[in-house]
Amino acid sequence: MTLCLRTLALQALTLSEPHLKCTQVQSLWESQRAGQLQLHVSLPLIAEAPIPGRPERPALVPPRLLQRRAMNTVDGRAALIHALAHIEFNAINLALDAVWRFAEMPADYYNDWLLVAKEEAYHFSLLRQHLQTLGFDYGDFDGHNSLWEMVEKTQSDVLARMALVPRTLEARGLDAAPPLKNKLAQAGDHAAAAILDIILRDEIGHVAIGNRWFQYLCDQRGLDLLETFEVLRQQYQAPKLRPPFNMEARKRAGFTEAELAYLNADTY
Repeated sequence: MTLCLRTLALQALTLSEPHLKCTQVQSLWESQRAGQLQLHVSLPLIAEAPIPGRPERPALVPPRLLQRRAMNTVDGRAALIHALAHIEFNAINLALDAVWRFAEMPADYYNDWLLVAKEEAYHFSLLRQHLQTLGFDYGDFDGHNSLWEMVEKTQSDVLARMALVPRTLEARGLDAAPPLKNKLAQAGDHAAAAILDIILRDEIGHVAIGNRWFQYLCDQRGLDLLETFEVLRQQYQAPKLRPPFNMEARKRAGFTEAELAYLNADTY
């Protein structure tokens, strides 16, 4: 019996142990590439287990309660690496959620988001391994749930999901990566800085995927891209993006000149 990609993505999403989730995502990617899976785009799916699956730790707290630590200490660098690992773990879950939840999309949509899940799992594994070299592990610091909260808000509309998760919240990572890399390098953690280079390279592609499918859905529904984005941002109370912006990375991720001008507009 041939298994369905979307069903297996949902199963991987429910897994709570991080290493097992990463292993399952890699296996799912390899099976899809080998043509061993079917894709039932019309199949109605219901999550029968809590989603997303996540370990008991880290404890989730409001972002304002996360403790800031000095970068010139091992604890401080570990806390930053942990925060990045937590973002990547959530990003695995959001990519899997994009695969199983939204029906009736083109086959390329599901392949794109499975690729994102595979690369996010790779990022998480790199960061976790580096965290372990510092004497810590994933779960040793608190985390926040802001990214997944927006995933939940947009679960009823793939248009809102594409607008507000990959091309808004994840795109913010394009802006944040260079200064974070510089801080880590200045603190002497060149291994962590090199991981940030890998993440930025891949995240440009992930944001481009979000841009691609947001544009596709706007075209399909006869909507203006910029107007629709602003309506959705306000409707779902997405955070206002503030400079500085990594314009070069955003261009490479598919943002148009009009969108980049919109980011910098006084009215945004």
